[in-house]
Amino acid sequence: MTQIPRSALTLGLAGVTPFAWGALTLLSEGTAQWGLDVLGPRFIGPYVQLSYGMVILSFMSGVLWGFATKAEGGQAATGYALSVIPALWAFFMTGGGPVSAGTNLIFGFLGLLVLDYAFWTWGLAPKWWMHLRVLLTTLVVLCLSVGVFL
Repeated sequence: MTQIPRSALTLGLAGVTPFAWGALTLLSEGTAQWGLDVLGPRFIGPYVQLSYGMVILSFMSGVLWGFATKAEGGQAATGYALSVIPALWAFFMTGGGPVSAGTNLIFGFLGLLVLDYAFWTWGLAPKWWMHLRVLLTTLVVLCLSVGVFL
């Protein structure tokens, strides 16, 4: 079974919303102004993308840790060690301004996809996992790219 459960897909796509909102406020001055007036400066442009990106990489560390609990012996130890990398990456690599932080988040999410693949090939993640993760990673990287490259 490779079909993504509807709830996982819906919640995963909902989780992309802050990245998409940040990109939209970077592309539309009117939307950015509305967001600034209604939500405040922390919730527009790269600020919402970067803070939320740090949260999501940390969350995904927890997801990988959960997968590692299904392993035993050396594979479990490797899984636990690998699972902390996204959170540490987010902590250490998101300073230095919005462009460098956004670039580092892009690399963090791409690296996370490699870790997702490893846990999936070890049989620790659901069969549908990579279908969901490739979709979500693509969307997140595209949204972060707006702040980095435009």
